[in-house]
Amino acid sequence: MGKDLTNHKSKYDDTSFEVPTEGLTDEQRTRCLEVFKNYIDVQKNHCLGYQVNQRMDYQEDVEFFLNCHVNNVGDPFINGNYTLSSKQMEKAVLNYYAKLWNAKVPHEPQDMESFWGYVLSMGSTEGNFYGLWNARDYLAGRKLVADEVQEKLRHTNYLYPKYIENKPHAYEPVAFFSQDTHYSIIKALRVLNIPTFSEIGHTDYPGQNPLAPDGNWLKNKEVPSVYESSGPGSIDVDKLAILVEFFAERNYPIIICCNYGSTFKGAYDDVEDIQNKLMPIFEKYGLVNRDVNYIDLDEEGNEIVKVDTRNGYWIHVDGALGASYMPFIEMAYNKKLINQRGPIFDFRLSIVNSIVMSGHKWPGAPCPCGIFMTKVKYQLFPPADPEYIASPDTTFAGSRNGFSPIIMWNYLAKNSYETQMQQALYCEELTRYAEDQLNTVKDCHPNIELFIERTPLALTIRFRKPIKPIIEKYSLSCESLKVNGDVRHYVHIYIMPSTSREIIDKLVDELKQDWAFENDGVSMLLDERSSQMDLLIK
Repeated sequence: MGKDLTNHKSKYDDTSFEVPTEGLTDEQRTRCLEVFKNYIDVQKNHCLGYQVNQRMDYQEDVEFFLNCHVNNVGDPFINGNYTLSSKQMEKAVLNYYAKLWNAKVPHEPQDMESFWGYVLSMGSTEGNFYGLWNARDYLAGRKLVADEVQEKLRHTNYLYPKYIENKPHAYEPVAFFSQDTHYSIIKALRVLNIPTFSEIGHTDYPGQNPLAPDGNWLKNKEVPSVYESSGPGSIDVDKLAILVEFFAERNYPIIICCNYGSTFKGAYDDVEDIQNKLMPIFEKYGLVNRDVNYIDLDEEGNEIVKVDTRNGYWIHVDGALGASYMPFIEMAYNKKLINQRGPIFDFRLSIVNSIVMSGHKWPGAPCPCGIFMTKVKYQLFPPADPEYIASPDTTFAGSRNGFSPIIMWNYLAKNSYETQMQQALYCEELTRYAEDQLNTVKDCHPNIELFIERTPLALTIRFRKPIKPIIEKYSLSCESLKVNGDVRHYVHIYIMPSTSREIIDKLVDELKQDWAFENDGVSMLLDERSSQMDLLIK
C-alpha cells in the first residue's frame, strides 16, 4: 500500500476481502470486519479534506431500521402500494427545508407557487441531474400530458411546441456555469445533451466571443470567476451578463448553474446580484412570461392550439454544502453574533427555479443523501405513471433509499435552529483558527510559497500540496489551478462540526517539518527520511 503514516493496527490490500465460493468462516469474516473497522476509525479521526460531517449519533435511534427494507419509491407526497416507506418522515424533512429556504409551504398540487421536492438517494449530483433535466424540458417547451386514449395503460407522451420562424433557437436551451463549478454539472450536461455557451459559440458564432479580444470561444469554456483562478471562486456576474445577453439577443433560453459553497474554494455566487443584472436582459429579449404554443388533438381528432406561459430562463442553485449551512450563519448575523453573512440564494429570489443540498455534508449522514426542491409550477411531469407502484414516477430514481429520510428527520428532531446556529458559529471560529495556524507554517519553509488562501465565510482553506503520505493520512482533496500563467498544486481542508483543534494542530505540526513539501530545497529523498516519518502520529 506504500508508506502509511496513520499507524493502522491492521494492514490490508485489495485482496483482503475476496469472498471464495464457499464463503468465509465466522472467524475469518469477523477478522475482516475488525480490520476494516480499524481502518475506518483511524481515517475518520483524521479526515480533513472533504466537506462531510463525521460527528454522528444515530445508532441507538435507528439501528432497528437496518434490518428492514424501507423504500420510498414514487412521489414523496403520494404513498403508493409499497407501504414499508418513510414518506411521512420524508415529507416532514422537506417541509423543514422548504421553510428554511423560504419556499411556500405546505406542498399543494393545485398551488403552483408551493414547493415540491424529494430526498435524494445520492448527494447533490442526483439533484443537479434532476434540476437540469427539468430545466432542459421546461425551456425546450416540452410538456408531458396524459394520453387520454391510452389512459388505462398509464402511457404518457410529449407535446412539442410550434416552431417560430423568426426565432429558430427559441427552444434550444444553452447552459452557463463558472470555472469553479462541480464536475457533476458538466457530467449532467453531457448526459442530457445540453450544450454550453462555449460549444454553441464555437460552432455557430466563431470569432464572436464578447469576452475575448480575438473572439475565440475556446478561451472561455466556462464563465470566468472573479479574478479567475487567483480569486475567491465566485462567478463574475458582469461577465456572465455579457455572455447571457449575447445568447438572449439570439433568442436562446438560458440555464444558469450557480454555486453556493463551491467544492474546492467554498465560494458563494451572488444569486441576488445575478437576478438584478439579468432580469433586465431577460425582459428586453422576451424571455419573461413568453407564450409556448402547442398543436394537440381533441377527442374527435381535430387539431387545437394550446398555450402555456413560462419563462425562458432557469436558475439552478447547487448548494451542496452552503444551502444547509449558510441559513444558520444568516440567523447568527441577524442576531449580531457574526459581522457578515452570505448572499441570498433561496426562494426569496423570484429568479430561482431549483435548489439542491447534500445531507451527508451538513448536517451529516452515514450514507449519501440530500434534498432537491423546486416549485409546483416548474415540476417535471413524469415520463410514466406506473400502476404497479400506484405513485407517480416524479423522481430521478425508481426505488429510493428510505433510510436517509429517517436519518435526516432524526437529526432535525434532535437539533433546534439554535443548536445548529451554534454549530455553524463553531465551524466559522475554528476555520479562522485553522487559517491562523496554517499561516505559522510559512516561517518553516522560507524557500517556497505556500499559497494559503481562504474565501470569505468558506469552511475551507487551501494551500500548497504536501507530500503524498500527508495527503493520504488526512484524506486531503487536491486540485491544480493555473494562476498568473503558473500551475499551482493545491490541497484544501474543510472544517466541519466533527473537526477539532487537536487534529488541526497535528496537521500543522507535520506541515512544519522540512520534508512536508516537495521542491523545498531538501536534497534527501522521501525514502531516506522514512525513519523520521514513521514517528508521525505515534
